[in-house]
Amino acid sequence: MNIETARSFLLWCLGINYGVLMLWFIAFTVAHDSLYRLHARWFGISVEQFDGAHYIAMAIYKIGILLLNLTPYLALRMGA
Repeated sequence: MNIETARSFLLWCLGINYGVLMLWFIAFTVAHDSLYRLHARWFGISVEQFDGAHYIAMAIYKIGILLLNLTPYLALRMGA
């Protein structure tokens, strides 16, 4: 694998992962109540716990995208 292929791969990964994050946010915002009812039935959690869990999970996912996709992509762009 050459550097240009790695750059292209990381850029595609970045776009796909941000797409997943945006889809998650939109689904969470639009279908909040139905998602909460489903999870509350399974796990017996409050609305605050549900919202907090999603907020933390989205933040961790976003940090993962930045560390595992964007940072290596930028490093490869700067290196050549």
